[in-house]
Parts: sequence; structure tokens; C-alpha cells
Amino acid sequence: MSAPGMIDAQLRQALGLHQARRLAEAEVLYRQVLAFRPDLAEVHVNCALAQLGQDKRGEAEATLRRAIAAKPDFAKAHFLLGDVLSFQERYGEAAPCYRRAVQLKPDYAEAHNNLGNVLLLMGESEAAAGAYRKAVALKPGLAQAHNNLGHIHLGHGRFGEAREAFARAIAIAPDYAEAHNNLGNALHHLGRAAEAESEFRAAIRLAPNYADAQINLSACLFEAGKIADAERAAAEAVRLAPTTPEGHNALGNARREEGRLAEAEAAYREAVRLRPDYAEGHKHLAMALEEQGRLDESFSEFNRHAELVYGRAAAAPDEPEHKCRHDAEQQAWLGARAAPFLIAEAPRLAGPAVNPANDVAAISEQWRTAKPQIVVIDDLLTPQALAELRHFCMDSTIWRKVYDGGYLGAFPEHGFAAPLIAQIAEELRSVYPAIIGDHPLLHFWAFKYDSSLTGIQKHADFAAVNVNFWITPDEANLDPDHGGLVVWDAAAPLDWDFARYNAAGDDIRAFLEREKSKPLTVPYRQNRAVIFDSDLFHETDTISFKPGYENRRINVTLLYGRRQGPRQRFEK
Repeated sequence: MSAPGMIDAQLRQALGLHQARRLAEAEVLYRQVLAFRPDLAEVHVNCALAQLGQDKRGEAEATLRRAIAAKPDFAKAHFLLGDVLSFQERYGEAAPCYRRAVQLKPDYAEAHNNLGNVLLLMGESEAAAGAYRKAVALKPGLAQAHNNLGHIHLGHGRFGEAREAFARAIAIAPDYAEAHNNLGNALHHLGRAAEAESEFRAAIRLAPNYADAQINLSACLFEAGKIADAERAAAEAVRLAPTTPEGHNALGNARREEGRLAEAEAAYREAVRLRPDYAEGHKHLAMALEEQGRLDESFSEFNRHAELVYGRAAAAPDEPEHKCRHDAEQQAWLGARAAPFLIAEAPRLAGPAVNPANDVAAISEQWRTAKPQIVVIDDLLTPQALAELRHFCMDSTIWRKVYDGGYLGAFPEHGFAAPLIAQIAEELRSVYPAIIGDHPLLHFWAFKYDSSLTGIQKHADFAAVNVNFWITPDEANLDPDHGGLVVWDAAAPLDWDFARYNAAGDDIRAFLEREKSKPLTVPYRQNRAVIFDSDLFHETDTISFKPGYENRRINVTLLYGRRQGPRQRFEK
């Protein structure tokens, strides 16, 4: 047989072996052909594909480079080299390969799509979106490109556009499990929980080993109050992917919601063991420890979360004007100490933090007999505790949550978790046992207000006992008869969920009118506490404070215990 005839026969045999997935044997024959004809770029590409099928990435890279040397304008070789480099996480090298492929073949939709993938991994999300749009314009039936474009929209909070992109991917490829999972995420963000659950279940039905879909299903079921189902989904995720921390975190969430705090703690500890920089795991571990009364351990985990999330983060773009004004005022106040992430020292005091000189017996009796259940305590904290807490709130860059009313929130996961706060929370229970009882500290925060904007609207909280106190000096308040808190003598119905009793303004107003409820106005005073049944509707009184950073109204809230009725999730 002539040399050309022998090469043809070997090629036919190699292709047959390749199609039969006998890749090692096919590679041997491709190499034999290339020993005679190194100029056959197509054979180099086939050989590289056989090598990739055996996970021989380094050899495949070398083979593809030989293909390009033999035929520099071979778009497919550039495309595959991009894939090989991408598989090795060499994204900066992969991107030029894809760009060369689309330069040689402008209608190469798959290359545009894969270029988008590496650009996204390099942090160039808008450029990636452009590549995906080009891919779907060239090839509308390319389901992966629609799915990838949906990822971009999802990451930027464009949930409606994300939903449309994922739906298009599924219309093209109904069995596309990842697109069903992603559509579920978009629907979940849009508040369409039942549809989201359906999509997550579809993804799992199509790919039974899809751990991420199980994790997402667990979160969806958790928010819908289907806690037992959420736990089962999380447990399945852990079984499928035991080294994925998100599954352990989801399992911990379900167990904590069921009151199984030790088991929840164990799940969260496994999550952060698997990934020590897993911020959500530290946050939820802190919450489980807090509910067990282990405040020092809890606060350490909250601060770890704050460090991970905010310690290296750039300032968020497009913040509301009142947030920008606050931050500029704070930076000016701090002067040379200014930093984007700063948590001031506020250690436990050697002496008491909660003022022991108050008439505890009288206050306790008032709590027992008051209807509605509300007491006002002046001089709540000792002078040293008040001064140290105010210093902490003024200097710490923990005011992360923005509210439309013109106020900012500092939550424990933001760094509002100083040891002094733990001391105050513990001493409130020991000094006022008739009020706090055995209720654990469930949550706590501080709000800081803009002097010219409104405060919190009518709402109730999800706890048993609400401790609210103020720390800004009295001279900042321009209206001594107001600026504090208004509490109504009506409690939120137990069958209302958190969203309704905390934020449904029209429902709350109608309820208060129907009940002929009467308000009690407690004027603002520094170091004054208002302690009341958290079910009572309340709102910030009219605020009129002097301008200037040091005059911003600051209140601290500590919630103890859970309200009666089913356990309910909370997000202030």
C-alpha cells in the first residue's frame, strides 16, 4: 500500500476508534499519521480532542499549538486552544484565542459564547454580556449563551431580564437542568416562590445529583416556611456534595429554625471548616450561638463576617444621597483615623454597664401591671457605658444598611457586635429578670438618622420583649416633646406573618383604626429606654435634630425571645 493510502486507512481507523470512545487507541493512530504528515492541521485537532477526552490537557495544548503552526487561520484550533487554557484557569491567555477565532470566523457563535465565559471569570461582566449577546444574535438556538446572559442579569440584580433569558434557554433545550435551576433563582428573587420551587424540582428531576439545585430548593422551601422539606433538601445536598459549605449552611438554617441549636451549630461549624472565608457560614453560626446565650463566641463570629464582607470591599456605587452625606460626615469626623472599614474598640467594662441605681422593683412591678405592657427607664446605662457605646457608634464604619426613610442600620453582621453590647444585653437580663426572664437575646441593631428625613414607619417586631434606648445627647434634639417613640396599645395579630406586621402600612393603619387603638408618645431623652411587648405597633416620632454628624439621632434595639405563634424568619 502506498504511503498516502496507508495514511488514509490509519485516519479512517483512528476516526472509527474515536467515535467508539476508544480514545487512547485513536490517539496512537493520530500520532502515527502526524509523524508522516505534520502539516495536517485537522488531524492535530482530532488528536487534541482525543487527548482532552483523556484529560491530558498539557498534551492537548501542545498538539493544538502545532495545529495552529500548520494552519494559522484555522479558527477551530484557536477556539479549542482557548478551551484548553480555560480548563486550566489561564483565562488571560484563553481570551486572545477566542478573539482570534471570531476574528477569523466572525459568525462563530460558540467562540463568542466562550469568550464571554472567560471575560466573566476575569471580572469583565459587561464585556462578557456583549459577547453573549453577539452569540445569541448569530445563533438564536444556542441555549448556553442565553443561560450565560441570564447569569449576567442575575448578578446585576436585573431579575426580570434574567428570567427571560433563562426561559429562552429552556424553550430551546427543555432538558437543560442548569437553566431550570437558574430560572428558579430569578423567580425566587422576584418573589415568585411557588414557581421557583417548581423550577428547582425540575432541575433535580433532570439531574438527580445536582447539589446546587438542592441547596437552592432548600432556601426556597425555608422561606416558604416548609422547614422539614427544606431540611431534607439540604441533607440531600450534603450527601451529594459533602465538601460544599453551602449545603451545610442550608442544613444549619433548617435546624436552627426548628430550634435544634446544637445541631445547627455543628452544621455551620462544618461549613466554615470547609471554607474558612465563607462569610454566610460565620454569620449563621453567630446567630445559633447568640440564641444559645453564648454572646462572646457569637460576637466573634459576627465580626468575622463583617471583616470578610466589608474588610476588603470597595464602596458600593450609586448609594442614596443621605447615605453618601452620612459617610462624608463620618470620614470628616474621624479625620486621620478615617478608613473604609473601621470597628472601634468597645470592650467589656470592669464595672456595671446597666445602671444598678434605678428602682428595679418599681420598674418590674410596672411591667407586670401595665396594659399595654410598656415601661420607660431613664439613665438606663452607667455614664461610662453610655460614653463608650456612643464612641463606638460614632467611630465605627458599620452603618451598612440603607433605608428610604433617611436612616441607616448597623447590624451585628456589619460589625455592631462589640463586647460592651454583649455586657449590656447580659446585664439587662440579670438586673431586670422580671422583664427579660429566660428569653434569649434574639437580635439587635442600631439605627442612625438623618436630621432632616423621616424615621421608621408603623410596625411590630418579631420578638417577645423590645428594649429600645437612645444615646445622642439631648442638646441635639430641637423638640424636647418629641423625637422619641410612639407606641400603640394594640398588638399585631398572631396570624400575621413578619412581612405583614412589619411593613404592610395600609393593613396596619386599617387594623389600628378598627381596634380604635390609642398611641403613647415617649419623648426623646439620651439614655432613656422604652421597653415594651414587641407585638405592640410602634414608630419613630417626628424627628427634628440639629444638623451635623455629632447630632445624628442614634437608637439601639435589643430583641429578646420570639413572639408567640409559629417561629418566623426575620429581616429588618
